[in-house]
Amino acid sequence: MGAHARFSPSSGSRYLNCPPALLLEEQFEDEQSPYAAEGSAGHRMAEYLINKHLKRRDKRPVSDYYSDELLEAVDDYVAYVIGQIEEAKRICSSPVFAVEQRVDLRWHVKDCFGTADMVIITDKKIQIIDLKLGKGVMVDAEENVQLMIYGLGVLDMADMLFDIETVELTIEQPRLEHFSTWEISAEELRTWGKEVLEPRAKMALSGEGEFKAGDHCRFCKARFQCRARAEELLKLAQMEFKEPDLLTDEEMAEVLSKADDLKKWAEEVYAYAQNEAVVHHKEWPGFKLVMGRSNRKYTDEEEVAEAAKKAGYTDIFKSSLIGITEMERLMGKKKFKEVLGAFVYKPDGKVTLVPDSDKREAVNVSTAEADFKQED
Repeated sequence: MGAHARFSPSSGSRYLNCPPALLLEEQFEDEQSPYAAEGSAGHRMAEYLINKHLKRRDKRPVSDYYSDELLEAVDDYVAYVIGQIEEAKRICSSPVFAVEQRVDLRWHVKDCFGTADMVIITDKKIQIIDLKLGKGVMVDAEENVQLMIYGLGVLDMADMLFDIETVELTIEQPRLEHFSTWEISAEELRTWGKEVLEPRAKMALSGEGEFKAGDHCRFCKARFQCRARAEELLKLAQMEFKEPDLLTDEEMAEVLSKADDLKKWAEEVYAYAQNEAVVHHKEWPGFKLVMGRSNRKYTDEEEVAEAAKKAGYTDIFKSSLIGITEMERLMGKKKFKEVLGAFVYKPDGKVTLVPDSDKREAVNVSTAEADFKQED
């Protein structure tokens, strides 16, 4: 078995929604990014700290990515995990704790395995706790395919020792202050594995099924050049646009539902094409590389200040209080709350139109109208 699973749990949602994507992605090299490297470093530190609490031998990791902000995020996750560990000890005489646990799904899907961040098993329950250090997209635990796959794999292992009734899936995103947890019965999870995961995964590994664009395309390695995605997003551009007041409500809703994805897709294609041109010297028909515009900069600020003062200009400096995020990093979250908590507030955000699927509570229509007029 290779270092990487062909059917990776982290890509499970994409492959279940768009089975042929698996073979399509295999034409592309693995993507490397500093964000992924930072995430790996954060997970390694979390593993060390949890092992330390469990009194297991481990070597403290070292990494250039360990900023105060990253370590604080890791600490938040570790504190939650430790709380769950202690609760498991209280309710179960012999709980099982597994940190960075390899989970193998070979009995369900060929070449499918991955690593669960934290697994806790008690008499009747399995907990899968996942740390996500990204700052961009909130991820929910409800029907989360990656965690359901992990839960199914751990269920296979735990069945030999425990009579599991419930699998609890939890995602913590400390940098977004987002926490999500969801439960599914062991019976329901097994049924999902048999009726959904196994047949769809078999299709994916065989290159069968139809391409389907959607939110699951976000991290697909073929997303820049995928024809199915392009055709789906370009349907919006193919509409015969009229004056906005002549569009039907349904047409307006279609524009709203696709506009954001279309914008993101165009930006991704542009970024990909530019990288190919700069790094691999690829020439795109009708395009060329030029030097972009830039802002003027001082060669040496100290020499500039000295020269300005000699010329008689003294009012050349300005100072301002550092921002809340930087102040919190400087003090640490606990000290910040203690010293400045009473002086910080969070105003209501700007009124925004979003799909019904958004989990935020809807605002009163009259209130939204008043806020919108104030913004104008």
